[in-house]
Amino acid sequence: MTEPKNVLGGKLECCCTNPMTGFFRDGFCRTDEHDHGRHVVCAIVTDEFLKFSRAMGNDLITPRPEYRFPGLKHGDKWCLCAIRWKEAFDAGVAPKVLLKSTHEAALRYVSLKALQLHALDAEETKSE
Repeated sequence: MTEPKNVLGGKLECCCTNPMTGFFRDGFCRTDEHDHGRHVVCAIVTDEFLKFSRAMGNDLITPRPEYRFPGLKHGDKWCLCAIRWKEAFDAGVAPKVLLKSTHEAALRYVSLKALQLHALDAEETKSE
């Protein structure tokens, strides 16, 4: 089994463990064939994005303990569905992302350029 890669081609870094994120709830934005939403974009959510997502039918604010989902608030890091992040990008409300923690599978749904425009770690990746 190969090590998961990020959108920059390097080793996928942890997105967040508090709250514990990822499809596998291991802190990483990893994916497999069971992850139909492709939870691969490591984002730092904003109130604006959370309201947008709820309006689009995906309430990320309300806790859902049965899914080990704590509910999110402004500033939380979370592995978002790539298509939802792209919808937010198109609507002008995309949250910031961490490229080193965003799985390369995100590139099937959104361009690297779009991710870089919203990257918090863009400066440190320019010199690599």
